[in-house]
This record gives sequence, C-alpha cells and structure tokens, in this order.
Amino acid sequence: MSRNEPYESVPMANDHPQQAISLAQALMAPRIVIEDIQPTLDGGAFAAKAVVGQPVAVSAKVYSDGHDRLAVVLHWRAAAADAWHSTSLIDMGNDLWQGEFTPEALGPHQFRIEAWIDPFATYCYDLEKKYQAGVDVSLELREGQMMLGQAADRCQPELQGRLHQVRERLEGLSTHEQVATLLEPQTSLLMTEAEHRSYLTQSPILPLDVDREAALFASWYELFPRSITDDPARHGTFNDVHSRLPMIRDMGFDVLYFPPIHPIGRQHRKGPNNSLDAGPDDVGSPYAIGSADGGHDAIHPQLGSREDFRKLVAAAAEHGLEIALDFAIQCSQDHPWLQEHPGWFSWRPDGTIRYAENPPKKYQDIVNVDFYAADAVPDLWIALRDVVIGWVEEGVKTFRVDNPHTKPLPFWQWLIANVRSQYPEVLFLAEAFTKPAMMARLGKVGYAQSYTYFTWRNTKEELSEYFQQLNQAPWRDCYRPNFFVNTPDINPFFLQQCGRAGFLIRAALATMGSGLWGMYSGFELCEAAALPGKEEYLDSEKYEIRTRDFTAPGNIIAEIAQLNRIRRQNRALQTHLGVTMLTCWNDNILYFAKRTPERDNYILVAVSLDPHNVQEAHFELPLWELGLEDHADTQGEDLMNGHRWTWHGKTQWMRIDPNYQPFGIWRISRGE
Repeated sequence: MSRNEPYESVPMANDHPQQAISLAQALMAPRIVIEDIQPTLDGGAFAAKAVVGQPVAVSAKVYSDGHDRLAVVLHWRAAAADAWHSTSLIDMGNDLWQGEFTPEALGPHQFRIEAWIDPFATYCYDLEKKYQAGVDVSLELREGQMMLGQAADRCQPELQGRLHQVRERLEGLSTHEQVATLLEPQTSLLMTEAEHRSYLTQSPILPLDVDREAALFASWYELFPRSITDDPARHGTFNDVHSRLPMIRDMGFDVLYFPPIHPIGRQHRKGPNNSLDAGPDDVGSPYAIGSADGGHDAIHPQLGSREDFRKLVAAAAEHGLEIALDFAIQCSQDHPWLQEHPGWFSWRPDGTIRYAENPPKKYQDIVNVDFYAADAVPDLWIALRDVVIGWVEEGVKTFRVDNPHTKPLPFWQWLIANVRSQYPEVLFLAEAFTKPAMMARLGKVGYAQSYTYFTWRNTKEELSEYFQQLNQAPWRDCYRPNFFVNTPDINPFFLQQCGRAGFLIRAALATMGSGLWGMYSGFELCEAAALPGKEEYLDSEKYEIRTRDFTAPGNIIAEIAQLNRIRRQNRALQTHLGVTMLTCWNDNILYFAKRTPERDNYILVAVSLDPHNVQEAHFELPLWELGLEDHADTQGEDLMNGHRWTWHGKTQWMRIDPNYQPFGIWRISRGE
C-alpha cells in the first residue's frame, strides 16, 4: 500500500461511527487525525467570513499514535485559481496547531490542512535530546547520513546534489560539528523538500468568503432624502441631499443609507402616524413600493431623475461616502407586477390579496410576493436578482435588506452568490430582528452584516454577555454585528427617558463595541418623542416629511465626530472581535478592552449605564495582558480630549459624570 498519496475519508460500517469496521477499511483509514478546524461553519457546509488584506487565523487539532514528529501545512487559494499557496502551521502544544494566511482578492476562497509523519524531524528531536544528555550518538550520526542518502535518491538532480553536499560535508567533522550540521535549519529545509510525506493525510477543502473592509468596519448614517427640505410642504430631492454631504462626512460616516427611493403606491396609502386615512398630499410610506411610475427598478419622481441619482452617487464618493439602498421585497397594490405577473402573488377566493402583517403591526399598503408560486419559479427570483444588478450598475455596492428572515433562505443563498460572482465587492446587510438561529443562518448564506439585539441590551450583565457571545464560535465566523442605535422603526425605550447623556451612552457603546455601527437621522439631535407605551417615534418619518435644524442646541454632533475619529485612528476598534471584559467594582459601569492581536493598540472603554447620576468605581488595569507586574507604570491617554498621564499599579479609580461625559476611552501602553 502506497503511503505517498493523501488518504480519503473512509465511511464506517453502515455509516454509524460506533459500529465495527472491516480490516480493509481499517488499513485504509488515516493514521493522522485532523479535527476541530477553525474557522469552519457546519463542517464546511457554509463559508466562514474574512476581509481582504487581513490575516485569517487557522487552527486545528492534529495528532497521531506514537511519538513521531508531525509536519502540518496550511494550503489556500482563491476558489477560481488553480495554484495553492502554502505555509507551515506551528505546534502550540497539546496537539494544537496554528497559523494564518492573508487573502489578497475578493470572493470565494478555499483552504485545507495537510499533515504527515516527518521522520527527519523525529530523528533531529531524538538526536538533540541524546546528545544534550551525553549519550553516545555515533550510530545516530550514521543513521543521519543514511537518511540524507535515501532522500537524495528520490530527488530531482538539483536537490539531489545539495543533499549529497551536506552528506559529504559531514565526513571528517567532529561529533559536535556533525550534530550541529544535521540540526541546522537549512538541512531541515532540504529534507522537508525531499520528504516523501509518510502517511499523508488531508482535511476536506473548506470554504471562506472574502469581503472588502467595509463589511467589517464602517459607520452608517440613514436619512430620508424627501426630508432634506426646510418646508414640510416641499418634497426634498436628491439634489437637496448634496447640501448634507459635508456634515455627514465631517461626523465621520462613510455609508449614507436611504430607505426605498422607488415610486410609492396610492392604494391604501398611510397617513401621518400610520393612520389609514391619507390625504391627497400625504407622502405615504416608501416601503409601499410601486405605482404607475414603476416598481423596484424605478425612482420616485419627486426625488428626481435617474441622472440626479447618478450625480448624487458621484458627489457622495467625492466626500468619501458610499450610497447604500434599501432592498425591500414588498409591493404596493399599485405595483406593476400585480398586473404584469399576477401569478407571483397569492390571491384569496374572492379575488382580493392579503396585505402584510407583523402583529401587532399591520401594513395595509403592502402585499408580499409568493416565492414558490407556480408562475414565480424561476421568473420572480431572476427579476429580483436583476433589480439588484440594475442598482449595482448605477454605482450602489451596499444593500440593506428589509426583513430577510421572512423570505426563503435558498433564495438568499442563490441571489447573494449570483450577484457577488459578478460583483464581489457588493455587500448585504440583514435587517433581521428574529431568533438567534435564523440570524446566524442569514450570515451563513451570504449576508455580510446584520442588525442585532444590541438595541435591547442595556444592563452591564446583558451587554457583557452579548459582547462576549459575538466573539465566540460560531458567531465570530458567520455574523458581523452592525450596532444601529436607532432606526425609523425603533425608538428604544432607553432613549425615550434618558436625555442627552443617554444618547452619548448608546453612541459610545455602539462605536466602541463593534467595527460596524449606524444611526438614523435625528439621533444626533437627541430626538426621542414617542408614541405612548411603544418603541415607535411620534410623527414617524416613515409616513411624513420631517424637517430638522441640524444646528439645534444640545446636539451631540461633535461627540459623534470624535468617536468616529477615534475608531479610524485605532485598529483595535475596527472590529467587534478582540473584546475582553475587565473588572470594575460598580454594576452601573461597563468596562472592557479592545486590542489588536499583537497588542500594539490597546484601548480601554468605561461606559456609565446610568444617564442621570454620577458613578464612581475602582477598576483594574490589564497589566498582565501587557506582560507587566502589578506595581508597574503605564501610560494613559484620553482619546476624547488628548489628556495624557501615568498610571501607577494595577488598581485605579474612576468618576463618571453624565452631565459632562458618561464614558471614558483611554489608550494604554507600557510605561517604558
């Protein structure tokens, strides 16, 4: 039986791992075990997530019987490439092997782990131990010469010559010099190149999906273009939005997101505060998509022309802003599809169509498509894909998708892969507030980002648990949290009663907790007026034009700009990963660290969760993380105001006044 070919997995008898296997199966079974490979999702059924230009940490448990040394190698490539790249994994002890690679292209990638028994590494390990122990190694030295000769015999001429040179050099050397020559790294490299790879074993090929940086690090700002006006009786336009671009840029945002910009239906149009009685001048909800002016591929006439939209996309790019659009798969009863493709919808026996509901909310102005209706497969799926492609060709590379968990998962898996096969830079954000398994699954089928439960995590215990959960498998490999502090649909109860300090608290938690965060226009003005007893805005902008004075007193524009500036200047804050909860003896203060893997950027964040009262506490500096003793000095810098100081020792004290600033963000470094 040849030991030079990789083993293939051997099924157990009756596919049951506890039943006996035949002798033939046992002889063909791999001798080396490769298991617990990370990052892996559902055994390789889905692709783990990565970002172009950023290292991907890979680990596995690799072991075999006996005491022979193993060689373990990581191979990777872009899925469309022929050639593999390779690097050795490092033995971390206790059978754990680790390494990394850096993808340099967008789109699907593959990786696998390969291991074999390394006789020369085993020989060197034993030789060094015996020689250091004073054991006579004359026989071992002859064995080393023999191994060099055997390796040379199976090599190409160039390598064969180099191995013979090493073997010939050993003759005439002292015992010490021979040992040194056999153990030197160059000899090991030559032998590795010549190795025939005994008992070679390969893991399955595992998938990896590589996105651009904005999938992991971005700051989103949401506005309704129709509200960029100084008169609620005058509908705002794309051209009006140009005036807002400098301020949005100066606040540090890089994604400008619009709710649907398509024609709005007339039938059952909603009036102010979601009323059923819309007047002739009421603008309706932009989520009731479609009218005689067109559907999902059209622009609402009052916003402007397609050329106006193109100019806005270009102008935004000049300000460092990317336009993101809402992709909402729902139709008004005026949508052209109802006339052109009635078979894409479900009809009642009386000829009416059921409107959308999300109890207790009712959306009488919206109807849903039927993805699996006989006439809808595959035409509806292709039409929706073409809608996305059409906007991509207009310069839109990011889509926020409305309620994706209410649409079929196979549809999303197909659509996202199909779009990204043509445009790998395109990103999809899932607006999914639903059960954890579904939220994770949306990430697995291709969503680059997701809305989160952050909105409803308020206490120290809740936030600590949630931040840590997002750093653990499988969430860290399939789910990138976008910490939106508010949305047009959600006016959190916390913000309704907390005043300006509460808005700063949530902004600090979002910007420091994740590389992705977002806010809906009005947050910077601390807007909080709510429908009584509900997490909804009074006079919701979803149903009317809202004018705003963005220079109104009490705004937090300067603080938001500084928070975003801090994020850009500190690599540790450009991801949700790398969070460590630290000790602070006050249950009203959340205290945590964010750091780079190299620990060259180490940020401490303390946020008071009480918007009304001063909070004080002793807390610990993580000196052990910096390799320092408990009495060591460290340098601190307040990243909000630039103040610097020296900390002495591990235990320190803080005082947080919500009337001044309800949080502290400090960069810590060794006091050398």
